Amino acid sequence: MKKRVTAILLPLFVVFGIVAFGSPSLAQTELIVFAAASMTDTLQEISGLYSKVAPNVKLTFNFDSSGTLKTQIEHGADCDIFISAAQRQMDQLDITAPASVNTDKLDFVMQPTRFDLLENRVALVVPSGNPKNINSFNYLALALPTGRILLGMGNRDVPVGQYTMRILQFFGLDEEALVASGYINYGSNVREVTTHVSEASVDVGVVYATDAFSAGLEVVDSATEEMCGRVIYPAAVLKTSKNPDAARAFLNYLTSAEAMAVFENVGFSRP
Repeated sequence: MKKRVTAILLPLFVVFGIVAFGSPSLAQTELIVFAAASMTDTLQEISGLYSKVAPNVKLTFNFDSSGTLKTQIEHGADCDIFISAAQRQMDQLDITAPASVNTDKLDFVMQPTRFDLLENRVALVVPSGNPKNINSFNYLALALPTGRILLGMGNRDVPVGQYTMRILQFFGLDEEALVASGYINYGSNVREVTTHVSEASVDVGVVYATDAFSAGLEVVDSATEEMCGRVIYPAAVLKTSKNPDAARAFLNYLTSAEAMAVFENVGFSRP
């Protein structure tokens, strides 16, 4: 009888032990995703969707300018996935990129996981009511040197700032002279520039179309490829990833119809 009771109780102890302490198969995996600030809203929404697809995966995001994220990765920050708002910051971590870009010969990108995930557009946006009646990049190029308007743009070390620099060069404008005259106000990333425009602390700003959509800003013009090139967002699993298989699975999910619908709703497109 004693043996019989033990035989009955032992499975129960096993069941209650699993409930109390968690089954190894249900252990949660954390993925740390470093992503461009312009992806904040979309990735947070996608995180909720992915929790239903992979309930055992916890997504932890770090949103900032791609340049800042690249520096954090270079200095040893824990990161499984990097999604940049430009090729340059990813190239600086990719040993297969040209040495002229990856000057420090950094080797953080896990091959062959890198691919182009999304495309964005550079937009010219104005505060509510458009007080200065700005209607195009051409108008910006004429009015900015006169001091009639104040431009908000990203710092030179962030992608949105670099795209803006190319636009200024396209129109033959001297950025340093404009800064010295007080006609340009910098933001540390695209979200900060968007906030400056929303609060009307600048008369006009250059941001991504997706950020303009999320902030409800009026877009008065869009930059052409001739002005600043294409705005491509590369993504990759990093060699430092502690969960490379889970990281690959999440990147694969980002290309799914469900995730792409979220991206496309705010203005992203497939490259």
